[in-house]
Amino acid sequence: MTRPPRTERPGIGRQPVRRGTGFPGGLRGSIAVAVSALGLAAVAVATVVIGSGDLPFLPGSGGGPNASGGGPAMTTSPSNIVVVPSAQPGVTVPGTLVYAKDGNVWLQANGRATQLTNGGTDSMPTFSPDGASVYFVRTRPMKGYWAGANYQLDVPSLMRVAVGGGDAVTILDGLVDPPGPQRWNGFIREPVISPDGKTVAFATDLPDPSHSDVVIKTLNLANGKVTSLGLTEMPPLGHQDPSWRPDGQMLLYVLNDRAGAKGAPVLMVYSLATKKSRSVTGPGYIHPAWSPDGQYIAATRTSAFGTDVVILSAATGAEVAQISDDGSSWGPTWSPAGNQIAFLHVEGQVVDLRMVQLTGPAGAWTVSAPSNLTSAAGLDSLSRPDWFVPADQMPPPTPALATPTPASTSTPSPS
Repeated sequence: MTRPPRTERPGIGRQPVRRGTGFPGGLRGSIAVAVSALGLAAVAVATVVIGSGDLPFLPGSGGGPNASGGGPAMTTSPSNIVVVPSAQPGVTVPGTLVYAKDGNVWLQANGRATQLTNGGTDSMPTFSPDGASVYFVRTRPMKGYWAGANYQLDVPSLMRVAVGGGDAVTILDGLVDPPGPQRWNGFIREPVISPDGKTVAFATDLPDPSHSDVVIKTLNLANGKVTSLGLTEMPPLGHQDPSWRPDGQMLLYVLNDRAGAKGAPVLMVYSLATKKSRSVTGPGYIHPAWSPDGQYIAATRTSAFGTDVVILSAATGAEVAQISDDGSSWGPTWSPAGNQIAFLHVEGQVVDLRMVQLTGPAGAWTVSAPSNLTSAAGLDSLSRPDWFVPADQMPPPTPALATPTPASTSTPSPS
């Protein structure tokens, strides 16, 4: 089995070379897509091996200010096993979660995890709106050619597979193979499907990596056309982490930037009606996920001390709830039922899935202690989980969504 390529801690990724350097495709952009995201301090603290879930930390770092350090490392379960702990009394996990482990896509429902793919290079899964299919990214090795030299490529493809299993179908291929001797590849990252099921938003430099950074674009599933949204960027850092609002009218994403030597990622929201973007937060947030009513955003707050999950007001960008405080949690996904948030967490250098319950009025929730949804699983750290809940397990519909008002110029940023 081939493992996906090595990359770095949440938000950090492989960095292509700038345009005009003579390297394959003259790539500018990056799934540095968050070289800015955690900043140099967090980069120094940890790196991640995508596909293994193993995070080698610096001696004594322990994975976060409250994580255990110095003791024996936790042993990861075998690649073909995900242990699902017994549910805590009174805790029900509706629907199905999807995540990745060791280069394969897994589904978890009714207290049981099932392996869906066996490609060995699969990552970044996400559900179709009807929950019938899972889209994901699969890479394959291939020889590349540029300026008379050979290169080893990891060519990504956007794939789709039915939740019941079967052969995966290629939706978009990342190989760039124009007439002539040159051959290289673009990037396909973090696909998310629009609520109407017609459009994929993702981070890419396709169709022509020689003229694009890795930015948020859309793919029309009917005709296969990739379209640039013309979003502002800070070259060559690009964008990451697209997230559709449940009504499909707004798209959250991360604008990667720097403040001196530090990363300064900012949450942005793009209106499909006005074709304009605005900032939601100040620097220091990645991995946005809309609440089902579109009024709140679960996100990862980054700092020199690590990463934690918080809830923000979609209207102002202000933090209204803290989901974790261990410096070792990231990548939230909101249950479509609205009362639970699942997220990735590292302990003993092994990545698992955790969940909290939200009770009380929206915006003034009581947040439960986290419960473990997996145990010593070693999940892929850069593959955020996704969650589907069928209609018969959903609460009554919420009122129509309101468009958030612009954030003030004094939007908060983490200390």
